[in-house]
Amino acid sequence: MLIADQGTLDATDSRLNGKKLSIGIVQARFNAGITDALAAACKAELLALGVAEKNITLVQVPGALEVPLALMAMADKLKFDALIALGCIIRGETYHFELVANESGAGVSRVALDHQIPIANAILTTENLDQALARQTDKGRDAARVAVEMANLLEDI
Repeated sequence: MLIADQGTLDATDSRLNGKKLSIGIVQARFNAGITDALAAACKAELLALGVAEKNITLVQVPGALEVPLALMAMADKLKFDALIALGCIIRGETYHFELVANESGAGVSRVALDHQIPIANAILTTENLDQALARQTDKGRDAARVAVEMANLLEDI
């Protein structure tokens, strides 16, 4: 059985060249301490991958449920090569966690498929604040890398 290489790409890999790309980011403000860190890590990685600061557009929405609508509005503009969804949903004592996590995730996927635009989904869904804090920087960076790689892939297809 052939197993695909699951390793990460080196920043010099052409698939991670963001120099010609325009990237839109939608950040949920709910749990702002986490989402601000996600956004900072994401933007820093986009810049490190060569995306020009003028080609990075960040908008904020109240919470994770509003992220897909803002993504759809950005996709409709046809000026972005990829989009990034940032948010943080921390499990509470009610069913609301599942509702928000499921609906926001489905909405992000629906926008990507309907508009044929790559969307890196970095809406964290965690059991507690400690898990969110442990993931905020890495997942922000990962989202930037996914967006750039997928934008380049779709350009090549």
